[in-house]
Amino acid sequence: MKVGLVSLGCARTLVDSEVALGSLKKAGWQIASDVRNAEVAIVNTCGFIEEAKRESIDTILRLCEEKKRGRLSAVVVLGCLAQVYGEALKKEIGELDGIIGTDSFEDLPRLLRPLLKAEKEKKIFEVKAKPRYLLNEDSPREFLTPAHTAYVKISEGCINACSYCVIPKMKGPHRSRTIDSVLTEMRSIASARPLSEINLIGQDTAAFGFDRSRLFELPSLLRRIDELGLVPWVRLLYAHPGHVTAELIDAIADSPSVCKYVDFPIEHSHNAVLARMNRGVTKERMVWGIRTLREKIPNVAIRTTVIVGFPGETEEEFGDLLDFLKEIRFDRLGAFIYSDEEHARSFAAPGKISAALKKERFNAVMAEQQEIARGLNERFIGKTVKVLIDEKDPASGVYYGRTEADAPEVDGQVVVHAEEPLRPGDFVNVRVTDALEYDLIGIPAR
Repeated sequence: MKVGLVSLGCARTLVDSEVALGSLKKAGWQIASDVRNAEVAIVNTCGFIEEAKRESIDTILRLCEEKKRGRLSAVVVLGCLAQVYGEALKKEIGELDGIIGTDSFEDLPRLLRPLLKAEKEKKIFEVKAKPRYLLNEDSPREFLTPAHTAYVKISEGCINACSYCVIPKMKGPHRSRTIDSVLTEMRSIASARPLSEINLIGQDTAAFGFDRSRLFELPSLLRRIDELGLVPWVRLLYAHPGHVTAELIDAIADSPSVCKYVDFPIEHSHNAVLARMNRGVTKERMVWGIRTLREKIPNVAIRTTVIVGFPGETEEEFGDLLDFLKEIRFDRLGAFIYSDEEHARSFAAPGKISAALKKERFNAVMAEQQEIARGLNERFIGKTVKVLIDEKDPASGVYYGRTEADAPEVDGQVVVHAEEPLRPGDFVNVRVTDALEYDLIGIPAR
């Protein structure tokens, strides 16, 4: 049968989707590039916050409607939403043929076998209480990224216990791959694809190895990757500030292939809020990390995320966050409105903030960051930057690419007006002619 997959949520979910499709393809299933051309539709869901849950449910219901019209023979829900809300989905959406959690991505060929045997009246339900799955160098993958870029997931689950977060329930405890496993996979990907960039991901990449050795092994991994020389850019995502050590900073600084870019999610700046969030880090520790990064790595780009409207957040605490953002001037920032998740400990916390006030605070953060981002970008006007070309817009003919300071999907772009053809995966020196809040505009340097 022909299967199509809709992958929702973050890059970590995308890798899970690649493994799911790779496993099915290896077992003989046909893969449809568009779910509308499939017989079986799989939705790999996200359930991290309310907005993500709504998107997952809307997608599921839309595909169930397609099944009712006879355009699909089966709809299967996979991943995070299924892991936490599997029983509710089974009860509320009877049209579903399968509900599978986060522990069975490589086991899909066996689990979906009833769909091949005319046993369509049999419902598939596979949600294990405690996920333990961890991909390895032999996990089959059907890549969903452009050929020149890939994600490598170095760990699964989470070592932290943030009070607002349900990731441990969705993904289980933190568990890391070995350094050799990661390196073997990277060699395999690099031999099969014309790679320009690899992005290292995990719930907390900076905690890599701690579950095995009680040591933070990410610095050793980065140095080993750099020695391999497989790819020009290696980017580090999702590094908890409390686990960004002096050794890690030195490894980033000393490794030419490692992008001078650190994803450093602070979530808040006020110590009282950080304590209520159970972040395991103080403002002072985060300031040390930021200052050390900037001292040891000239021109480092620091990305962060913040949450506004956490229960009990006072005007003083929110003001502290705004002042902190003005002082630090993060190169990249994503803001989230606190989402009250019923399976998180903060669900029972007093002092809930109204939706209107949360939105007001979100808008204030984004307005401040827009000014910061525009000012930072304007520094590049007239300068030449190295750009990785991602794609060409067929309508306008312009090219879109990224600098070393921009991760795929989440950060800004460089709009390149070029008379000569450029190819995705090319590195091009671009002279910046204009700057927007988040994007740069330029032409190839002569």
